[in-house]
Amino acid sequence: MPNTNSIVIDTSPLISLIAALGDLNVLTTLYQQVLVPWEVVQELQKGGARGFAVAEFEQATFFKKWPAPLEIPPFFTNTLDRGEAAVIQLALTERIATVCIDEASGRRVARLHGLSLTGTVGILIRAKREGYPFAMPQALAQMRRHGIWLSERVIRVALEQSQ
Repeated sequence: MPNTNSIVIDTSPLISLIAALGDLNVLTTLYQQVLVPWEVVQELQKGGARGFAVAEFEQATFFKKWPAPLEIPPFFTNTLDRGEAAVIQLALTERIATVCIDEASGRRVARLHGLSLTGTVGILIRAKREGYPFAMPQALAQMRRHGIWLSERVIRVALEQSQ
């Protein structure tokens, strides 16, 4: 039986949640266990040119960070970036039912492997519905200010479903 109280999360949603809310505490209210593959930890710790989200990620001590690289099948590595591939592989290996991936190609491959999906906006909608204290319009605006692209449709759905 797959574990539904746990989630495996990719780099982009971690960065996007920090952009939206300033930290990652929302994940502790929604999930008993948040797994982060070694490959995602490496991507996030590089921090890009500005080092955005590195400090907040390091301060979030509730993650179960995978201690070593995963053996990832060639199909995943030829189709996806290392982070997305590792998220899907870790979920399959550990029998975690849900993954958090924002990119369309990763979501498509996860679906093909029977995984349930959410993304950054899905987490924000669920958090709002469950009473997590934040304002959705401001969270979405903060994401955009940090250069995270959101379609007008996604913004409209997020605002409608979080009321």
